[in-house]
Amino acid sequence: MQIEPELGTFHPGDVSVFTAGVFVSDGRNGAVYFLGRTAGVLKAVVKVGVGKSGQGMALDGSGSRLLVSDYGDGIALIDLATGTRTLLLRHDGKPQRGVDGLVRCGSTYYGIYNGNAPGALIAISPTESALSVDEVAELQDPTQLTYDGERVLIVTRSGWESIDKPRSRRVSGARILAMPATKDCKPQ
Repeated sequence: MQIEPELGTFHPGDVSVFTAGVFVSDGRNGAVYFLGRTAGVLKAVVKVGVGKSGQGMALDGSGSRLLVSDYGDGIALIDLATGTRTLLLRHDGKPQRGVDGLVRCGSTYYGIYNGNAPGALIAISPTESALSVDEVAELQDPTQLTYDGERVLIVTRSGWESIDKPRSRRVSGARILAMPATKDCKPQ
């Protein structure tokens, strides 16, 4: 069985798995799709062209809102009942661009910032209309992260920084860093 979106082409990127199903982003056209446990088609949560480059996503604790990182637009909050997309700005009035992976751990969201080198693990605190961002750790060439119930696992030294450099040669593989998470998942 081949699973495709209702309309348009599909360039799957980041994937986030939850009890109700799977969210998949499209880094080429900004779309974000949902695939329910029994569905055979990807339903657009963020339609093609609304965003620029869909990346990581994390469902809030209530399961009603999805925090989505769009590499070019910034971080948006999607109300899953209404489909409303609200671009959240930092306190300086600017969007938080350059965030790749995104995960929720307790009430804290963590993101991978790799818009410039070096990259960083950031803690993100969203509200209904804004967000605050704090750097937790500087990282070399980070791309993805996940939470396994006890630790935040982070892919670093991924090779992404040199992907478009034809003479670049890898001398070592990527690394996975494990950051123990406190009970409330706050940065230590």
